[in-house]
This record gives sequence, C-alpha cells and structure tokens, in this order.
Amino acid sequence: MNENSFLTEELLQKIKGIQIKARHLVNDSFSGEYVSAFKGRGIEFEEVREYIPGDDIRAIDWNVTARQNKPFIKTYKDERELTIMFVVDVSASAHFGTISKFKNEIAAEITALLSWTALKNNDKVGLIIFSDHVEHYLPPKKGRGHIWRLIRDILTFKSSARKTNMNIPLDFLNRVQKKKTITFLISDFQGDNFDQQLLATSRRHEMIAINVTDQREIDLPNIGYIELEDAETGDFRIINTGSKTLRDSYKKASMKRLKNIKQFFERNGIDYIDIRTDQFYLDEIVKFFRYREKKR
Repeated sequence: MNENSFLTEELLQKIKGIQIKARHLVNDSFSGEYVSAFKGRGIEFEEVREYIPGDDIRAIDWNVTARQNKPFIKTYKDERELTIMFVVDVSASAHFGTISKFKNEIAAEITALLSWTALKNNDKVGLIIFSDHVEHYLPPKKGRGHIWRLIRDILTFKSSARKTNMNIPLDFLNRVQKKKTITFLISDFQGDNFDQQLLATSRRHEMIAINVTDQREIDLPNIGYIELEDAETGDFRIINTGSKTLRDSYKKASMKRLKNIKQFFERNGIDYIDIRTDQFYLDEIVKFFRYREKKR
C-alpha cells in the first residue's frame, strides 16, 4: 500500500508546500553558505575541476580560470560527504503555536531546508524523533524521497508521551552513529537534567542546538481569566491575565529560562540558534552559517 494513502489531503499539501519552499530557498547563495560553514578543506590537493554554482569561491584556481576563460576550483581530499543528523523533539510542547505555525511545523521546515542543502552537496541525512524516549529512527541516506519521508514523519508523528528526555535519544545517537556527524538538535529544551549527556555527545559529534520558542511562551495576552494546561505535565491552572504583575512575572521567568539555556550552550562551546515561530527562520540560519565561517 502507498505510504501516503494514510495522509489527509491537507497534510499532503502541507508536505508538498514545505518541500517546494525549501527547494526554492536552497539557491546557489545559500548552498554556498552551507559549504563554507561545514565543508572542510584539507591539506592534500586532489584535482582542479570546473566551478559548479554553490562551490566555495575561495577555492577558485585563478591561474587555470584565466587560461580557460571560465572558473575552475581546486579540490582537496578531505572534501568528502558529510552525515547530517536531525534529532527532533515531538513531545507535547512541540504541538504548540499561537501565531501561524506549530513548533513541530517550524522543525519540519528547518529540517527540509537543511536536508535539501545537504542533498545538493552530496551529503547524507538521518532523523531521530524523540519525546521521553526514541520514537522513530531513519538511518542516514540520500535522495528526494528520503527527504519527503523526513518531513512527513516530523509533521505527522503523534507521540503519546508528554514529557521530554534528551538523554535517551542522545545516547541512542552515539550508539547508532559511530563516526562523527553534524547533529542538529531541534527542541524547546523544556526537559531537565540533560546537561551531562549533551556535553558528552558534543564531544563525539558536531552539535548545533536549535531552540524553537513561541511568543506566547514569553508574553501572556491580557484577556482576563484563562485555563492553562502544561503540555509537558498535563496540569491545569486558572490564571488572571488581566494582572500586570502576573504577566510581568511570567515574562521575567520565561526570559530567564531562555537566557539560562543560551548561556549553557555558549559556556560549553556548543553552537546555538534561537528560532521564534512568529519570525522567518532563514535569517537566523544564514546568520549562524556566516558566524561559523568566520569562526573556522
């Protein structure tokens, strides 16, 4: 049976839309940013070949280019394929969003964008979906159909677990991927006690943390009494959003939590990208790629 037969027309259109959007965004310029941020240049020269859009312009051989009247680049032995892993949180808090998209939709779009870029650069991509345990694993592969499946699985996966436990999927990553990978950990980081396992994993793999936050997790609207449910615990609480003191206290606590998360990653030398559901994520990812390029 066709694996898409269980998808609603709405979901099919959403997946197709994400793919089209990602492919459109992965232009020559963005692909070049990816190469500059992640592809290494070795010390052993391999060959000179004709320039392909998206190649790192720093590798252009100007002498050959002048003789042939078209651009050529030098390639090196360590410019090999990479393995990109996406470790994506699908616990209850991922199915939250108040502006235009849920956090899991943002995660799917970012995964699609980076997957298409990896595909264009002949890299493999894999996926680990987790909540308080490993929910689903797709081993690294290449191909358009594989990227379709990554997007579909992130969007459609329904976990019965409410809480987040990052220790288990990170340990799983270390067991199934013996060689070094570039790992994008996409979550809202609402779990606890993941510090040591995350640090251990960052020593084995190149880790990039992407924190996806909704604005309503920072600012409460002034709409009177409302009943809130904690997505991670299931607890209900009635609060008065008309109270400025309460709204200010809520925002202060939220900003402190986000600041602590960012400082943890910065303190331990782990790359970090802050994404908001009400803002376009591409700008932050491009900014990160350029930062990576300067840091190398």
